[in-house]
Amino acid sequence: MVQLAEHKSAKAMRILAVTRELLLKRGFRGITVAQIAERAHVGKGTVYLYWDTKEDLFAELVTRDFLAAVEDYIAALEGDPEQILPHRLLPRLIRAGLDYPFVRAIQAGDVDTLGLLAEHPSSRKWLAVLGPDALLTAVLPVWRTHGLVRQDWDLDAQAYMVRALVDGFFGLAANTTAAPAVAVEKPDEVLAATVRAVLEVADPPSAGIAAAARATLQLMVKSRDIAAAAQSSARN
Repeated sequence: MVQLAEHKSAKAMRILAVTRELLLKRGFRGITVAQIAERAHVGKGTVYLYWDTKEDLFAELVTRDFLAAVEDYIAALEGDPEQILPHRLLPRLIRAGLDYPFVRAIQAGDVDTLGLLAEHPSSRKWLAVLGPDALLTAVLPVWRTHGLVRQDWDLDAQAYMVRALVDGFFGLAANTTAAPAVAVEKPDEVLAATVRAVLEVADPPSAGIAAAARATLQLMVKSRDIAAAAQSSARN
């Protein structure tokens, strides 16, 4: 797994853990660097040894969530190449976006949790590189090349449909302010069935599955490494 090497120290990791907990409980406006330092049992100046501003500290948590989500995709594909099948990958990408709270907050534009950081250029950059929509946009041509999806639609039409599925299912699952008009017990299964019906071919070739998995792994590893390198460069 990629690590941000400059923050391997026990103090830095403790600060990150405390900040994560406080940010999820109180939101961006509800915490100060002094409170973080007190909870982490370090001096306030110690926080600034690692991060120039509170926003930089929060931005690292966002980056780590995006990188951790991509690590999950990579591990899944390495363990089972059939995870590349559209009806499996789409629910996994959406589920990761929901399970990692800062990915979810950026995807949803949640200013209560992240404040202005929800629309910060660095946050939008990670969403554009490592977010579910971005990864699926990169994977869709791979699916087409290796015969895993229908060929009777052009690429732009399929990309539009995939984006609509991701945004629609994510939006319904992430909506915590109102009960859905129609509730289902297993929304991931509904999404998988939808993808099979409108996108995936009935009998994808086994050789195509293996090749698509390899190609997608390369794409995801490259995206992960670019994001990690950009974050490390920003810290230096």
